[in-house]
Amino acid sequence: MASKKSSPAAQLPLIAENKKAAFNYFFEERHEAGMVLEGWEVKAVREGKVQLTDGYVVIREGEMYLIGLLIHALKTASTHVNPQSERTRKLLLHKDEIRRLIGKVEQKGYTLVPINLHWKNGRIKCEIALAKGKAEHDKRDTIKDREGKREVERAMKSRNR
Repeated sequence: MASKKSSPAAQLPLIAENKKAAFNYFFEERHEAGMVLEGWEVKAVREGKVQLTDGYVVIREGEMYLIGLLIHALKTASTHVNPQSERTRKLLLHKDEIRRLIGKVEQKGYTLVPINLHWKNGRIKCEIALAKGKAEHDKRDTIKDREGKREVERAMKSRNR
């Protein structure tokens, strides 16, 4: 049997992805951050009850927080826990990385956006990116490229039949 070569992205089981971020931003740098989660949140993430689409990262008092990440509680959640699906979650990065990102974010046009959530060594990690917003014409170029790729794939698929 032939073994498949795995890409780095294939090694990280994806939990949730923010496809909207790739459409709205150019990614300059990517960083992997840990997250402070409660027990019920980890159980809900294992069940796939996560939505990252409207998430964004803010920096307060030298610490980074993820806002807008929705983790919907399971129906079997404990009665003594009061789950809040949309709460601010702290991101864990080294102090030097946070300081460097603060300097970059203070520059005009840069922001921090979450790209995806994935498992790594049994822990949930959030990949964040230092990003610059796209202009309207850049978004149109992205749509045009995507449509072009679809047309090529369709042509290749019909040719192989």
